[in-house]
Amino acid sequence: MAVPLTLYVDAQFLSPYALSAYVALEEKGLDFEVRLVDLDQGDQRTAPFLHRSPIGKVPVLAHQDFYLSESSAIAEYLEQAFPPPEYAALYPADPRPRARARQVQAWLRSDLHTLRRERPTQVIFEGARPAPLSDAGHCDAARLIRVASALLAHGRSHLFGAWSLADLDLAVMLNRLAIPGDSLPDALRTYARTQWDHPAVRHWLANRA
Repeated sequence: MAVPLTLYVDAQFLSPYALSAYVALEEKGLDFEVRLVDLDQGDQRTAPFLHRSPIGKVPVLAHQDFYLSESSAIAEYLEQAFPPPEYAALYPADPRPRARARQVQAWLRSDLHTLRRERPTQVIFEGARPAPLSDAGHCDAARLIRVASALLAHGRSHLFGAWSLADLDLAVMLNRLAIPGDSLPDALRTYARTQWDHPAVRHWLANRA
């Protein structure tokens, strides 16, 4: 009998980090339950949720009596607890490209603050119409385009040969520009749209319907 897995996500399905954890579970082919946390109502500040996630953030993975937050930690745990080849891989097998994939994810999570602020996930998931980018926002967009273009040089369809979770994270950031119609090279726009057609991403989007 499979050990139950539960993923706690925001009730609005707006968190890109919850999306990342959700896609990781689906890509692994694992059975899991989704439980909603209404951030607008302050569910993340209640004692039961803080017991599971002392930092009070989503996503949170529950595996038996083990609770884990932070999407990057969740992905690493799933890769080790449910390893390839029995389960699908979330990262490249070789150490160097795997380290590069995590480097890309770490950069996307720790940089581009103005772009994330001026192009929040409501733009991606709800079609919100944002104001024009500020000068600082344009600088972030230019840096994102420069780095993504270098990583995907020569028409690559994935960052590291085959799909990895880093492709999803990069697509989320590119879609902050692509979906509202900001300037973006055609190759990067196509890449982001293709990643958005990943079956697990489509399932996440269907939850919002």
